[in-house]
Amino acid sequence: MADRGYFAVPVLVLLLAAGFVCGYSLTRTGLVWLVVLAVALVFLWLRARLGSQASNASSLNVCVLVLGDIGRSPRMQYHSVSFGKHGYSVTLVGFLGTKPHNAVLDNEKIKIVPISEVRGLTVGPAIFRYVAKVILQSLQLFYVLQKIDLPSYVLMQNPPGLPSIAVTWAVCVVRGSKFVIDWHNYGYTIMGLTHGEKHPIVQIAKWYEKFFGRFSNHNLCVTNAMKEDLQKNWSIKATTLYDKPPSIFKEAVLDDQHRLYMKLAKDYSPFRREPVGDPTEERTAFTELDPSTRTARHVTHRPALLLSSTSWTEDEDFSILLKALEDYEQFINNGATLPLLVCVITGRGPLKEYYKTQINKMHFKHVQICTPWLEAEDYPVLLGSADLGVCLHKSSSGLDLPMKVVDMFGCCLPVCAIHFKCLHELVKHEVNGLIFKDSQELAEQLKTLLADFPSTHGKLSTFRRNLRESRQLRWDESWDRTVLPLLTADT
Repeated sequence: MADRGYFAVPVLVLLLAAGFVCGYSLTRTGLVWLVVLAVALVFLWLRARLGSQASNASSLNVCVLVLGDIGRSPRMQYHSVSFGKHGYSVTLVGFLGTKPHNAVLDNEKIKIVPISEVRGLTVGPAIFRYVAKVILQSLQLFYVLQKIDLPSYVLMQNPPGLPSIAVTWAVCVVRGSKFVIDWHNYGYTIMGLTHGEKHPIVQIAKWYEKFFGRFSNHNLCVTNAMKEDLQKNWSIKATTLYDKPPSIFKEAVLDDQHRLYMKLAKDYSPFRREPVGDPTEERTAFTELDPSTRTARHVTHRPALLLSSTSWTEDEDFSILLKALEDYEQFINNGATLPLLVCVITGRGPLKEYYKTQINKMHFKHVQICTPWLEAEDYPVLLGSADLGVCLHKSSSGLDLPMKVVDMFGCCLPVCAIHFKCLHELVKHEVNGLIFKDSQELAEQLKTLLADFPSTHGKLSTFRRNLRESRQLRWDESWDRTVLPLLTADT
């Protein structure tokens, strides 16, 4: 990495100079950008002059960086906890939006350093606003990474990688830290969903990821397909670290299910059921409290609980699920013997309101849909309580796997998942779930799997038994086998 350090200053010069040129040509206020350029270069030069401080870096200090909401970045939270378990002091840098897991918040080894999301300018041409945002975000990130305790490693999530890959690499050069990229996907493919893959900004982003991605010391990725693609097309050698569920994801006992249903019933009608007789009776749509033992049990003729989680983005088409639910309703209207169905879709994201509007226009007698936002500690319990999961994630690159399915499998929850290129690395058709290609196929799968609900002898129960017997690795075991050897090899 030392030989690459000679390029750190020129690269930042080029990046900031590009911003200066764009700013000057578009706004004629080039003097502002010239000042920004000069200040940044002086700051970088001073830090480079002090670069010898790297020899004082503690080998047990690490920085985990995500240029996004920490609470919605579970893999980076798991990394942080794993580092802490092995004695590392962790600085977790990212946006503070959603509440992180308690395992992070209560960990004395983990210090969260929040950064604010740069909104950028609200006036001017779009290209100018974008360039200005990138430059401001670069300066903010550069400042924060210089300010934190000197780390031996900086582990950065990608995407988002613009501008964080180049800035993080430059800081690692200056401070003598090792740079590790955890490739979850390709950022340019996500941008392509909005702008189209031929758009100039998408092509620039692709070049940027490919060029700067090669400057890391180590690379992790989420699938073998991505590992092969990184090597073949970008000459980047990576180690596959599959997403694995932590121990909090497990089948929920009935008492825990009942407590969660009672909690959700306060705000969401699909979880409610009126008491029979005694008005103080604890009863939900799925469970009730046995008055003699004071333990929870399933109610007779309970509905099936179908669960999906999403970040409500373009790579998940929920119209497929909604159409399948319409077909399910029609199956019952046509005489099929199927259970009532409660479909819970969790998560937040930009398209949530759009889909809520579509849901409100639908009229069901046998299906109910609700879209709650769950606290971090409630989500695993709900997964562990559900009867069937649905995943509509279609990878923008075709090379990453949906973490939601990993979590569902941790709870021994069978899944119906939409097909894409490397899904077979996770979902085994007719073993731990089913793979579909359209709404009609999904509707038929729901009909087949729920035909004998809640019997323990049907295909749905077979899938659940297969998951129980698979004894899959948990995150801690996988991390210790995969990441820890990379760290020890450097010492």
